[in-house]
Amino acid sequence: MPSSHLLVIEDDPDISKLLEHDLSDAGYQVSLAGSVMQGLTLTRELSPDLILLDLGLPDGDGRQVLKRVRLNDTVPIIVLTARDQVDEKVQLLELGADDYLVKPFAPAELLARIAVQFRKDFGEVLALGDLELHQSRHLVTVKGQELRLSPKEFELLALLMRQPGRVYSRTDLIKEVWDGKLSLSSNVVDVHFANLRSKFREVELYGLLRTVRGYGYALQA
Repeated sequence: MPSSHLLVIEDDPDISKLLEHDLSDAGYQVSLAGSVMQGLTLTRELSPDLILLDLGLPDGDGRQVLKRVRLNDTVPIIVLTARDQVDEKVQLLELGADDYLVKPFAPAELLARIAVQFRKDFGEVLALGDLELHQSRHLVTVKGQELRLSPKEFELLALLMRQPGRVYSRTDLIKEVWDGKLSLSSNVVDVHFANLRSKFREVELYGLLRTVRGYGYALQA
């Protein structure tokens, strides 16, 4: 995926520079971070297309980065680890890692793993005016600029964008997005839609989201 921006979170300067060289030669833009704090800061500021994450960082465990990023971001994360235990690999995947590589690894294998993640980008794309939702990338853009959504906000928007104009009841939404595990009396659905509406206003998307009083929500077709 030409010009994709990769963030490498690795504290060993020799490994970082080697990764930067190999990835740049492959056509990627590369930024480097050497700690948990710097990694989280650059993730927020740069919105990278993929993160390569080392676990052994000077100010904490790379798992802290993984947990924090997964609170509100679905960027692909490949963990680089020196530990080859099955239990640890399972834990990393459960925490939200998309893949992992055990050190030492060949550059060709790393590039192949990255390519697998980016091949997912060519999945379903939903569009409504200036609003686009890239399903498999978990990316929403307005006039080409990213609109940051939480995972549940993304799921709600994707559901509504598949059938613009259709009114989804609270029961429909809870069934589709929360697997029916949310109480009908909960205000969680309303809070998420209030957040969506606020984010739409920030990018001048007015009147796109409809509230049908006493029933549910829809997008203007």
